[in-house]
Order: sequence, then C-alpha cells, then structure tokens
Amino acid sequence: MPASDPATATVLPIGSDADLAWVRQQVRQSAAELGFGLVQQTKLVTAASELARNTLVHGGGGHAEISPLARGTARGLRLSFIDTGPGIRDVQLAMTDGYTTGGGLGLGLSGAKRLVNEFGIDTEPGRGTTVTVVAWATGVPAARPGSR
Repeated sequence: MPASDPATATVLPIGSDADLAWVRQQVRQSAAELGFGLVQQTKLVTAASELARNTLVHGGGGHAEISPLARGTARGLRLSFIDTGPGIRDVQLAMTDGYTTGGGLGLGLSGAKRLVNEFGIDTEPGRGTTVTVVAWATGVPAARPGSR
C-alpha cells in the first residue's frame, strides 16, 4: 500500500455508536475534499461504516485512522481500523460471504473489500486486528518503477 504522511492522519476513537457516525462523517468529508465523486464517496463511507462497526462490536472498540494519499496526480484515502480485541481466528472463513459471528448478513469484511481498491487484514488471535483499505478518487494509479 502507498505511503502517507503520518502527520496528516486523523485519528478517531471508536467506542460507541456515536463514534461510528462521526467516523462516517469524517470519511465522507475527507473523500469530498480529495475529489471523490458521490458514488465513490458512498462506497468508501459504506466500507468505513462496516469496518468501524466490526471494530466496535467484535474488537471491543479501538480507533480509526484517516490518511490522505497522493501518487502523482492521483488522490486517495487510506483508512485503518485498529482494535486490541480477540483477533480473527480464521481470516479466510471471515472473508466468506454469508459468514457471521454477530447475527448479521455476513457481508461486512467481504463487502468492504469489494468497495475499495486495496484491502488488507493484520490479525492475531488474542492481539487484535487492523483492517486497512485504500480507495483512489481518480482510479488506481500505476505503480512506480521498482515499487511493489
């Protein structure tokens, strides 16, 4: 995933339903400021909403980091959702459409992945989970020579 300047990251707590609304609002505002179209904003806010809710419900709370990205003329957002909860025991199973541990539709993680350009999960049982997504306002920029 592309690098961002940590000094420009916005960190938001996730500890209540009110925090979920604040995260959605901040993601939408950040996306609009970077030139995301309305459909792109909606997709990104939907992914953020699902991931923030997972952070609260399954991770016991945590925080979100919203970081603007730039690669050439391309503008994007990196969103990270971080908790210190129980972690995800089986990531492959958790990414399966219809799998749920909370009584929902089981589309949270897999649905969020489909709404963004890049998606990653770092988790370890007993140590928590970080889900990071990246979306680009102007399409996915070409990789720089020598980068992966």
